[in-house]
Amino acid sequence: MSIEYTIRRRLWSFLNISFDIFGEGGKPIGFSQQKAFKLKEDIRIYTDESRQNERMSIQARQIIDFSAAYDVYDSSTGEKLGALKRKGWSSLIRDSWIVMDTADNEVGKITEDSLLMATLRRFFNFIPQSFHMVDENDNEVATFHGNFNPFVRKLMVNVQDDCTLSPLLVLAGGILLLAIEGRQS
Repeated sequence: MSIEYTIRRRLWSFLNISFDIFGEGGKPIGFSQQKAFKLKEDIRIYTDESRQNERMSIQARQIIDFSAAYDVYDSSTGEKLGALKRKGWSSLIRDSWIVMDTADNEVGKITEDSLLMATLRRFFNFIPQSFHMVDENDNEVATFHGNFNPFVRKLMVNVQDDCTLSPLLVLAGGILLLAIEGRQS
């Protein structure tokens, strides 16, 4: 058994980039918004579209996205849950991210599925991306699968029951994959 999410980028969001988050059975469980005109990325995740109850925030440490680290916070407590850092140079060929704990120690990785497919995607961007998240012992804890749709970007997230990482950190990884990697397609 595993937990499944679907993160879907909204087609008609003019200034702010918005994402809907669905649980199993297509039930809406969250709403995310990437603030426009910010020098540093600032992504907020709410329990619903009313934006009354903020659940989590993702904030870039620096302005340049190339090898940026993104801190993930639990908005109800203000506690840092961990961070995700994009591997700049290696991500030019095959997208790679480092998953870090609250003290910035590496506790996992998110990597695009294969070098061959990653290379093909650089030339044929209609091929959907797939990623695998592993913990520090190289055990797969989650997968992220894109879909082919030229209008709406969507990512299916499958979290294993025995995932040792925070479920919010996994969800933040999925949102960053759509927001940051999706911007480069």
